[in-house]
Parts: sequence; structure tokens; C-alpha cells
Amino acid sequence: MPNFIFAYHGGGMPETPEQGVIVMAAWDAWYRSMGAAVVDGGAPVGLSKTVTKAGVQSDGGANPLSGYTVISAKTMDEACAMAKGCPMVLDGSGSVEVAQIHEM
Repeated sequence: MPNFIFAYHGGGMPETPEQGVIVMAAWDAWYRSMGAAVVDGGAPVGLSKTVTKAGVQSDGGANPLSGYTVISAKTMDEACAMAKGCPMVLDGSGSVEVAQIHEM
């Protein structure tokens, strides 16, 4: 079964410990709903830099990455259906970019 990467855009860190508990519970419930399909739970990431031949930009790019997860699914459609349950998608604070990981 192929693996897919979920690249998260948007969202944000909770402002209070109480909000943190609520946010983490939502993410935990989503991961549990996907069960063994979660290959690598991933992590949030810091602001990225974009490296090109022209140099390095420190602004995070046009649509900064905020985290990632790797899942296993039969098809892209199945992976996208799983991504629809992401807490950031459900609350409207972010989006999930889904791409198949090709084995080399």
C-alpha cells in the first residue's frame, strides 16, 4: 500500500494550556480514527527558508508549512478522505496538502 504525506499549512499554537489540552485531544482522536494507517505521526515545524540558486529567503515561502504526517492508504482518494478529518480542516484554521510518496 502506498504512503502519502500530509503537509499542513496554517493553524497555530494554542494560546493557553487549556486550549492546548483541547487541541491535542482533537489531534489524538483524529490519529486514533486513522489507526494503523498512521505510518509517522510527524510533528509541527518552524518557519522554513527557501533555498534557490539565487539565494536563501527567510519568509517561509508563499504558503508556509506548519507540520506533516505520513499515512498509508490504498488510493489518493482514500488519503484525501482521511485528511478531511484533520482538526485544522474541520475548524477552518488550515489546510492539508496530500501527496503520494514514491519509493525509489
